[in-house]
Amino acid sequence: MSQSFQVTLPDGSSKSVAAGAAPIDVAREISERLAGDAIAAKVNGELWDLARPLEGDAKLEILTPKNPEALTVYRHSTAHLLAAAVLELFPETQLGIGPPTEAGFFYDFQREEPFTTEDLEKIEKRMSEIQARNLPYERVMTPKEEGLRKYGNLWMKCELIREKAAEIFSEYTLGPGFIDFCRGPHVPNTSKLKAFKLLSVAGAYWKGDEKNPQLQRIYGTAFFTRKELTEYLEKLEEAKKRDHRKLGQELDLFSIQELAGPGLIFFHPKGGIIRKTIEDWMRDQYLKRGYSLVYTPHVMRRELWKTSGHANFYSANMFTPMELDDAEYQLKPMNCPGHILIYRDRMRSYRDLPVRLGELGTVYRYERSGTMHGLLRVRGFTQDDAHIFCTPDQIEQEVVSCLEFAIDVLHTYGFDSYEAELSTWDKGASGKYDGSADLWELAEKALERATARLNLSVKVMPDEAAFYGPKIDMKLVDALGRKWQLSTVQFDFTLPRRFELEYVAEDGKKHQPLMVHRALYGSVERFFGILTEHYAGAFPVWLAPVQAVVLPITDRHLDYARTVQEKLEAAGIRSSVDDRKEKVNLKIREAQLQKVPYMLVVGDREAETGAVSVRNRKLGDQGAKPVDEVIAAIRVLIDTKAVAEG
Repeated sequence: MSQSFQVTLPDGSSKSVAAGAAPIDVAREISERLAGDAIAAKVNGELWDLARPLEGDAKLEILTPKNPEALTVYRHSTAHLLAAAVLELFPETQLGIGPPTEAGFFYDFQREEPFTTEDLEKIEKRMSEIQARNLPYERVMTPKEEGLRKYGNLWMKCELIREKAAEIFSEYTLGPGFIDFCRGPHVPNTSKLKAFKLLSVAGAYWKGDEKNPQLQRIYGTAFFTRKELTEYLEKLEEAKKRDHRKLGQELDLFSIQELAGPGLIFFHPKGGIIRKTIEDWMRDQYLKRGYSLVYTPHVMRRELWKTSGHANFYSANMFTPMELDDAEYQLKPMNCPGHILIYRDRMRSYRDLPVRLGELGTVYRYERSGTMHGLLRVRGFTQDDAHIFCTPDQIEQEVVSCLEFAIDVLHTYGFDSYEAELSTWDKGASGKYDGSADLWELAEKALERATARLNLSVKVMPDEAAFYGPKIDMKLVDALGRKWQLSTVQFDFTLPRRFELEYVAEDGKKHQPLMVHRALYGSVERFFGILTEHYAGAFPVWLAPVQAVVLPITDRHLDYARTVQEKLEAAGIRSSVDDRKEKVNLKIREAQLQKVPYMLVVGDREAETGAVSVRNRKLGDQGAKPVDEVIAAIRVLIDTKAVAEG
């Protein structure tokens, strides 16, 4: 009697299949349509090729384009298609790695000649030709020593095999001329790959290490349909228009100066006004919500960072210490040790708690040159950092207040769509987390109850906590549907112990307080960049560096224009007069390009009636209105921090 396996499907039903059957056989038995739609399979929670035989009883799920994991497999297969095309066109090229990504895929190559834009077009065309050959992706099992001999002088593949391959490892072919060391899985054949596009080429170090050879990384993306691909490419074009680096230059907001060094931001006058407005709002909120404002030094003795543990565990991200008269000093990568020293400066009673210390503190972290990106990843940045020291019975309410504060930040700046993630530990299985099981349970339960009290939908991220405690991260969704990590609320069991923090409880004994790290902007620089792209540089009126510009039609209207501008300034509206000897239409066009919310045109009629002709950057011509009425309308938008302008 032939052996058979029992397969359990996602709906709980089960099927008996013959030994040697593969997921695709089960799919066909269910329906030909399912088999035709299938991209890959999931066997006992592990991604599998559709043609890979089952090895015993299993839980089986057939993945179709409806499953997010299917897109990952699809993009991985497209990366192999890219590699095959490159080798056909440029056979001297060596292959690195080619993983799928959240936005598509990439593949790293070593080649003496740099890839050009024309090369990318040729490669993409060859990918389409290979795709049309309907070549299968076939899994081949190879002994490790045989694999090393086969790849010979292909040093990257040999290095990966030595480091990652089991004694018998998997490779994947793509037709007779291509084979690659890969764990898979892949789509059954190239006919499945319907829509792909190569996007760019950039430099990348092998394994991301600057000490290793530099490679060429080709980026691409792939979708199940041409329609999805077209929509994505249109979104990419819009993202290019909104790129904060481009807008920062066009609107004269900030710069990065080569003479000063990479990753260090210079805010220009207009950018400085926006930054001041952002920071002032946060400081005002601190005081309204019971935080105390503190300021801590930018540089402190290295001994402090040894006590905190940063000198050991975070040293790769810290700048080289500097020698001063009495000791080594270190630019601060974090604000928390400084806040801890303020808390520790005197003995606290339970009556003093919670202690909430807040600071917009500038920190300095070493980032590799290839990882920096405008305002989004820099070496010097200002965090809206706060640390809360409290008793166990206060912790839930403090977390609730932090989350309410985070949600208010999002709404204030016009982000109505957001997600929350709760990162938990592994119950101590790995030993990589600090703190006792009791503390972890207390903290995780407090976070869970806090989110429940706010009816906040939360995605649990197992084994994603910081080593020192669980956390909640808030991710906003911007105007293009992109997700950005923003606010975070984190427990810390480590630093209170390292610094021997205490408070005197009601029982008269000394206890260790609980500590929460909390940042809502994340960093002012990164938040500034996100805002710039979200609004495409057209900041809401309350944030706009110039809220109104007065445009005299001719020189004889200058005096009236300046009178209007004085009234605007007296009302707290940031304004200017464009007194250049240019036609008013040119002035309007340039103000529009600078994304000034209001353009107030003045001529003979306006001067006679005490009015201005109003033009809104989004709504266009609004007609002539009394100056006081216009000022009142603009003030409402500023005072209410409105996102819309009409």
